[in-house]
Amino acid sequence: MRGMGNMGDMMKKAQKMQEEFLRMQEELKSKVVEASSGGGAVIVTANGAKQVLSVKIDPEMLSSGDVDMLQDLVTAAVNEVLVRVQEMAEEETKKITGSMGLNLPGMF
Repeated sequence: MRGMGNMGDMMKKAQKMQEEFLRMQEELKSKVVEASSGGGAVIVTANGAKQVLSVKIDPEMLSSGDVDMLQDLVTAAVNEVLVRVQEMAEEETKKITGSMGLNLPGMF
């Protein structure tokens, strides 16, 4: 019957971890990350749910008329902010899995 006790403990840990992950996902929605490109010409803000909240473009970029460069800067800033969101989510995941004695690389 000893194995049944271990199974019960594992189930409790799994349920607690699931609750922690759900809490983390809710918390990530309220955390904001920012990235820029072109020396701050384009600034993109996103939340931990990988939603872009804002894109700010320096008005001088618009007056230059260089659409291709502006598109490249927006793309670079969006990609960078998404990398930062991913890193933030991974750090939060490590806090949960580490506190429960688990090492689950590549969860996100």
